Amino acid sequence: MKEIYFDNSATTRVLDSVKDIVVKVMTEDYGNPSARHRKGKEAEDYVKEAAEEVAATLKVSPKEIIFTSGGTESNNMALIGCAMANRRRGNHIITTRIEHPSVYNPLIMLEEQGFEVTYLNVDSQGHISLEELEKSLRPDTILVSVMYVNNEVGAVEPVEEIGRMVKTASPWALFHVDAIQAYGKYRIRPKKSGIDLLSVSAHKIHGPKGVGFLYVSEKTKIKPIILGGGQQRGFRSGTENVPGIAGLGVAAREAYRDFDEKIAYLSGLKDYFTDKVAEIEGVKVNSKKGAESAPQIASVSFEGIRSEVLLHALEDKGIYVSSGSACSSNHPAISGTLKGIGLRKELLDATLRFSFSTLNTREEIDDCIGALKELLPVLRRYQRG
Repeated sequence: MKEIYFDNSATTRVLDSVKDIVVKVMTEDYGNPSARHRKGKEAEDYVKEAAEEVAATLKVSPKEIIFTSGGTESNNMALIGCAMANRRRGNHIITTRIEHPSVYNPLIMLEEQGFEVTYLNVDSQGHISLEELEKSLRPDTILVSVMYVNNEVGAVEPVEEIGRMVKTASPWALFHVDAIQAYGKYRIRPKKSGIDLLSVSAHKIHGPKGVGFLYVSEKTKIKPIILGGGQQRGFRSGTENVPGIAGLGVAAREAYRDFDEKIAYLSGLKDYFTDKVAEIEGVKVNSKKGAESAPQIASVSFEGIRSEVLLHALEDKGIYVSSGSACSSNHPAISGTLKGIGLRKELLDATLRFSFSTLNTREEIDDCIGALKELLPVLRRYQRG
């Protein structure tokens, strides 16, 4: 059976060039980068080179890149590390109601530690109100955390405007951006946008799982949350995942090679899919076209069908999609994002996410649309019965 993979926001297939460098580092250049002999120096060079590759894509210094185990650790480090380091200046944090659990849950923990968190509402497209943000900023605001691209509906937040507003209204406040679904899809310039911290995960851009990075601007005050041997200038102790880091460096470079062509192709796939799926009866597309929505994510609701039922029916035909965030899919619950955009109650548990990569084709979309047209009438009759 032919496989069609439309779950690229959960994870992506590793590029051959990434696989090759990971295998080489695991089997040939396998030294510990903290070791003082030649093999240790070889490993250290891989880490340095990856930091340079990543930094070049953001136009920042390699010294401002901290390698982590992925997006969740990067978000936890940014939120907890900055909150604890800047507590004397205030205890107020601002975020949104549609953040990923790796942002939302650390903030719950910080609330238990006495921090005050303001949660910004979003409109029906998933965008925050800049007016509400401006009213929420206070002299004791120490951190603002807003995701660049929402992982479920693809809403793109106005990060440059947010950065300017934060730096104007609360100069001491730090601005953190979860860019896990945005990196590789947008040219991101933290210095220009007033971003102090930026979280990225490798496996969203055809890199290895279990590795990511946190950009921390050189003037940002942050406490480490993993203590030990003092690797990475004390910011993140523990022997570096050199094969993963090397793979991340290659994936970052490849993500921004022929960038405009790749994004145009991705946008074309999404637009083609949303146009086709919108023609089917009882279907509501929650992700829009254009600059306010990411080029790779399409959220679609199917009236009268539970999302898990349709997901597995598509799976039986070799088509892989998602019913929500993969990081929390083992704990089924109604999506806070779908509630946040005001989706009708009967559609909250009837929504799937289709997410594309440049490895996908229009022919795969045609096959998926054909499968949906075949399955939906049958499943609706079955569920009514």
